[in-house]
Amino acid sequence: MFQAAKPKSKLQTAISIAELIYHATVRSVRKGHGNALMAIGLNILQALVFIATFYVMFAVLGLRGAALRGDFLLYIMSGIFLFLTHVKTLGAVVGSEGPSSPMMKHAPMNTVIAISAAALGALYIQVLTLFLILFVYHVGFHPFDIDQPFLAFSMLLLAWFTAVAIGIVLLAVKPWFPTFTTTVVTVYSRANMIASGKMFVANALPPFMLAMFDWNPLFHLIDQSRGFVFVNYFPRNSNIEYPVTVGVIFLVVGMMGEFYTRRQASLSWDARR
Repeated sequence: MFQAAKPKSKLQTAISIAELIYHATVRSVRKGHGNALMAIGLNILQALVFIATFYVMFAVLGLRGAALRGDFLLYIMSGIFLFLTHVKTLGAVVGSEGPSSPMMKHAPMNTVIAISAAALGALYIQVLTLFLILFVYHVGFHPFDIDQPFLAFSMLLLAWFTAVAIGIVLLAVKPWFPTFTTTVVTVYSRANMIASGKMFVANALPPFMLAMFDWNPLFHLIDQSRGFVFVNYFPRNSNIEYPVTVGVIFLVVGMMGEFYTRRQASLSWDARR
């Protein structure tokens, strides 16, 4: 029952934390469905439904000519994958265990590990979905070339990073204003259906419309990713510095807020959710 705590080196502590994050990530992935393969399969199905919906919408409205020169489905997927990664990660981080969760009673579990597990679990599912869909499309339907695949993938990671940063801020606010936070997450996710810019390219927007979208870091990342995916597209109205700056600021503010919220933790918070 009583154990003497043995001092650990920094390396042992790092390994212990990494192992704990790994197991918490596996739990986070399996939390959506008892079968991990089914959880991944459902996410793949959702991505395919998005792709099919936008493909039909572009075909019916006759907007295929407004897209970039190149593979049309790749144009659609370059926006949808970043959008899903951003939105899913945001929801996973905001929905992770807070300081009053029963999981926090089990040492050495803490909110940082819970947040890391939720974020990494969402990234794992989205990256696996991305590679599986692109592999099947490339092998079974239409071979394609990505101009700069590593830089294009880095935009996906930045979309994940900004979602984690924004999610931590909302997670810190959630115990104080649970209904407000839920509403903000819903509105932000729905607004990004259009505001993310996955249905058009920034170079084709007039200045008055560009001002409606350039506040959104996801808009910049999707436009930049298409510049790395397609050899003949050069984004002029977006940049990478803005999403990185926004992500770092939100991450710092979110960690400060989460630390303060953790110190004020109360079991009565769970009764208000």
